[in-house]
Amino acid sequence: MNKYIYLSLAAAAMLNAAEVTMDAIDVKSTTIKDVSGEEIKSADVAEALANKVPSIQLIRRSGIANDIILRGMKKDNINVLVDGTKVCGACPNRMDPPTSHVLTNNIESIEVVEGPYDVEHFGALAGGVYVTTVQPTKEFSGEINLNAGRWNYQKISAQASGGTDTFRVLLSASKEKSDQYEDGDGNDFAEQIDNFAGTTASLQGVKFQDQYRDMEAYDKQTFMGKVYIDITDDQELQLGYTANRSDDILYPTSKMDAIYDDSNIYDLQYSLKNLGSLSKEIKVQAYRSDVAHPMSTKYRKASLNDPKNPGNPNEVTSYLETEMTGLKIQNSLDVDDNTELTVGVDTSLRNWDGEYIKNGVVMKYPPTSPTPGKIKKSIDDVDTKNIALFLEAEQHLGKADVQVGARYDDTSVTPSSVHPENDYSALNGFIFTTYNTSDTLKVFGGLGASSRVPDGRELYFTASNAPSNQATVGTTNLKQTKNYQADLGVENNYDNFTLKTSVFYSVLKDYIYYNADKSLSRFENIDATRYGLEITGSYYATDALWLDFGLACQRGKKDDALAGQTDKDLAETPPLKANASINYEYATNSTATIAVVAADRWDKIDSDNGEQAIAGYGIVNMKVNYEFTKNFDLTIGMDNAFDKTYAITNTYKDLTLIYDTTTNDDVMLMNEPGRYYYANLRIKF
Repeated sequence: MNKYIYLSLAAAAMLNAAEVTMDAIDVKSTTIKDVSGEEIKSADVAEALANKVPSIQLIRRSGIANDIILRGMKKDNINVLVDGTKVCGACPNRMDPPTSHVLTNNIESIEVVEGPYDVEHFGALAGGVYVTTVQPTKEFSGEINLNAGRWNYQKISAQASGGTDTFRVLLSASKEKSDQYEDGDGNDFAEQIDNFAGTTASLQGVKFQDQYRDMEAYDKQTFMGKVYIDITDDQELQLGYTANRSDDILYPTSKMDAIYDDSNIYDLQYSLKNLGSLSKEIKVQAYRSDVAHPMSTKYRKASLNDPKNPGNPNEVTSYLETEMTGLKIQNSLDVDDNTELTVGVDTSLRNWDGEYIKNGVVMKYPPTSPTPGKIKKSIDDVDTKNIALFLEAEQHLGKADVQVGARYDDTSVTPSSVHPENDYSALNGFIFTTYNTSDTLKVFGGLGASSRVPDGRELYFTASNAPSNQATVGTTNLKQTKNYQADLGVENNYDNFTLKTSVFYSVLKDYIYYNADKSLSRFENIDATRYGLEITGSYYATDALWLDFGLACQRGKKDDALAGQTDKDLAETPPLKANASINYEYATNSTATIAVVAADRWDKIDSDNGEQAIAGYGIVNMKVNYEFTKNFDLTIGMDNAFDKTYAITNTYKDLTLIYDTTTNDDVMLMNEPGRYYYANLRIKF
């Protein structure tokens, strides 16, 4: 196996993951283009990102709705925006991360900004994932995709767009479902749980009930609608709505599954151009997103018998909702021929609320508790209010381009419970410079500072078995995290070869971290450092044959081990990872691709907080697309062609995963899918 891994990594130094398209202008970001056209295998945005951006690691939770790590950080440390709208998941256990609320078939492009180089948006600590969905067109057009794959995967999506010179409309809808996938050993979700639990008495409750062992892994429907109106030559109004409806999503490494996951995204944007010397363009955006997410033990054996009342059912549901409302106003102007300035105000309000339900009845604290009769809340109606001022300037100085940004945030986090309110303020900013030493070589570098405040779970989360509404998991006095980072890199661009190499070093102050040894207030602030190397590029052997390549490696260390612990490794610091592909256009608009995804052994782990060593891996994916006519094309693909059994997601205990409660150790790993084959027929009109 090790020989195969190192051969794969060597190949990855020459190739890259399926069709990464680097943005030729902004060297501090990576842009993935034509996502709806290329990512036809699955609707999962997280999987598409992990396969295309070396610095992104997939966190596998299910067959869909997976999460990501960017440069060793995840959750609120990464901004995820859909057409400028900030989306948050409702689940404190990350069953519905922000990337799960938009599907690949609705996406035109994704920009990944790595580092603290964004002052327009709140909380961009480690970077951002900025999704641009498909835009309506004036000409009438559309397409239908029919997709089928192994494990009874079925998907149908349709899109239509059209309008006039002043009015354009786009409508898109999709439906997909799948059975539980099998790993390389042929084990589905239920069997992976069985293999982990064995006969251990404390783990029998996490197994699926017999009638649910063979149920589907998920069922998902979406709708997206957009209206663009050109009010005048200088005024445009954009209206957008996206609905996501997911049912019965199974999460094998968790104790609960999602009964449903429903979200809505509303977006209104207005732009006004050419107002004079003090305004080149004014943009106004108002948005709202909401998510409802009940997760339950309904399908598990634990729901059959209440240990406190033997013979009675014990179906526990954690029902959560979150809403995010925001408004941003910004004005851009040309200071002179070489300088552009943008100033703006950004404000948002997030509400997060959750309660526990047992056998269909809202749970309350007993008369003997410190809070008798009070509803048991996991997160008690927490409001996070932010208002900020920002400015950004870009100046062209001969061969150099300089970007400077600054942002001042004022934030309050207020619960409805007896817990204290927390107030935060921060001044963040960056400077990023690109110097064109020649027509073929750019040198770039940046210094930046960013911050993010703790969320409702980290501050106030209360477990269902808590004797009162005290924050048993959350820590009510957390400080906000600051990231001070430096980036340096070189980009080479020749006629048939591009190469981008960059390094970063990050100093994290008051980084929010999970301490598994604590029984109360498990989140705490620590100081730490992260650093890493990234290489991406392309080589065009001919007009029809080209290679793409990319690899990334990060390291992370705590300044000091946590109290009572000895491990100084930072959790969720993935090992050396490489994505690689060779692409051949064998006919007009018809391409064949062979891709390699490989990673070294994951042994730089925080074993004190639940992580475990994971073997390295190397897999091969293949895809062939053929365009019969301009209206019909067919794609056939196979992932993990050699049916390898492997895992890529570690077991840091900041998520509630299945583990042996008798030893408080031995956390369940989830294996990736085995050999998966699929086909997609696209009909254009």
